Amino acid sequence: MYPVMKKILLVDDDRLQFRIMQGFLAALPAGGYELAWASNYAEGLAMLLSGDYAAGLLDYQLGERDGLQLIREATARGSRTPIIFLTAETAERVDLAAMDAGALDYLIKGEITARILERSLRYALKLGGTLEALRLLTTRDQLTGLWNRRELDRFLKDECERAMRFGHSLGLVMVDLDHFKRINDTHGHPVGDIVLREVARRFNRQVRSVDRVARFGGEEFVLILLQTDLTSAMDVARRVCAAVARDPFFTEEQHPLTITASAGVAVLPNHAADARVLLAMADRALYAAKLQGRNRVIAASDLGRVA
Repeated sequence: MYPVMKKILLVDDDRLQFRIMQGFLAALPAGGYELAWASNYAEGLAMLLSGDYAAGLLDYQLGERDGLQLIREATARGSRTPIIFLTAETAERVDLAAMDAGALDYLIKGEITARILERSLRYALKLGGTLEALRLLTTRDQLTGLWNRRELDRFLKDECERAMRFGHSLGLVMVDLDHFKRINDTHGHPVGDIVLREVARRFNRQVRSVDRVARFGGEEFVLILLQTDLTSAMDVARRVCAAVARDPFFTEEQHPLTITASAGVAVLPNHAADARVLLAMADRALYAAKLQGRNRVIAASDLGRVA
């Protein structure tokens, strides 16, 4: 069985540097690395954002822009690839600037050997894995794997400000599982956990990759829908509720459970101009849906008609 090759990305405008790095990696006794090359800033950014690489080697000089800018932009746009910074300079200020920008290690080109490169890659991969595990612990709900409440608040604030700035709409759906307490009381919390994990999986299948699904708390969930008007947000809300009710959930003993969900929908700028009010309006609409008998979707626009 062949070992799994770790894909490494080199961003450098010098083809010779690519050949040199290829030679270093080929000289390693254990092998295990496959080197890809991006010759400019834009290409390097796109490849980093693909998430296909175990680590990145970034040159300091990249034409009009530099590797420091590239690290910052890639990180700001969601790249989690561990970065090793390469430069011909020996100035301490470059070293510190690279670390401040987010690089995990720093190598001077004239001093690189196969052994030094391999050691740096091992260090960056191990540290990068540790940092990613810590990030998941602080940003994800441990039971469902969805974004947690703190990340929800951050996403919602950022996306509301962005939507208002560019004149886009933003949809918010708050979903609650109907009579969920009965499941915990009748079948126990482990079964309730099974249901919550399966609900999270079904919700993720109903939204786009650009949207956000978070666990608000208990059996409540929130969906942030980018550039989504009221009609489309209502369609999504109906789909996620249908995804809950359509197929039964199963206990570990394969006992089927039928569950329904209620949802409230609010849209910026129709119902609010900031994150706090948008969330409050969706919550009010959800409360109205539950008062009206559950297993339904209500928009904030309809609150006067259902009060």
